[in-house]
Amino acid sequence: MQIIESKLFSQFPEIIFGMSTKIGLKREAPYYFNLSLTVGDDPSIVQENREKFFNSLGLITSQIAFQKQIHSDTIKFVENPGLLGESDSLITTKPNIGLAISAADCTPIFIYDRANKIIAAVHSGWRGTQKKILKKVLSNLSYHYKSKPENLFTFIGPAISQKNYEVGKDVAVLFDQKYLMIENQRIYLDVTFANKDFLLNFGIPEENIEVSNLCTYAEKDLLHSYRRDGEKSGRMIGVIALKEI
Repeated sequence: MQIIESKLFSQFPEIIFGMSTKIGLKREAPYYFNLSLTVGDDPSIVQENREKFFNSLGLITSQIAFQKQIHSDTIKFVENPGLLGESDSLITTKPNIGLAISAADCTPIFIYDRANKIIAAVHSGWRGTQKKILKKVLSNLSYHYKSKPENLFTFIGPAISQKNYEVGKDVAVLFDQKYLMIENQRIYLDVTFANKDFLLNFGIPEENIEVSNLCTYAEKDLLHSYRRDGEKSGRMIGVIALKEI
């Protein structure tokens, strides 16, 4: 099993973090090592995949908070694990609960407030980014928990890179020009750059932000990509949890 880790989070012994890939348990096409129950894969296989992945991080499936991601700006404050309904961001102060983000091109973002011992997980595709879900999460952390930018550490996980993310004019007009690239009359959007800007504009120091350089579309042997593989694409899960130290 191959798992993506965060160098930034690894400095905190109280943080559990990992993100799955296509590689695990020798699973084969079309779904490979898939952790989603909604893409047509055998549910029993998906459950086994999930358990093996979470176990590798020192967690079990019953400790994980899942959400039905709907490309919204809805945020949920998590008190208990389980399936929590429709949202695209989870926040908790509770130890031993893993916050899960499913991804296969959209940008997954994970946040840790080291002073207040708070974690957050955000799913931000172009729709969520246009709705500024990450900015709203940061505002909620500031308002409800008095989180300070210098105490926030963030990991932006693998997502589709700008050069592989062509969008139409209807999407392009929703974003600042600096997030767009035009080549041969085609428009390409940089969702990761836009989300990093939300972090920087909030005042989070550059050294507190880690950005994966992996492109889901380009890394065909490692990562799932809906844009590349369509309906037969599996999904990865990134999970962050607090341990009691």
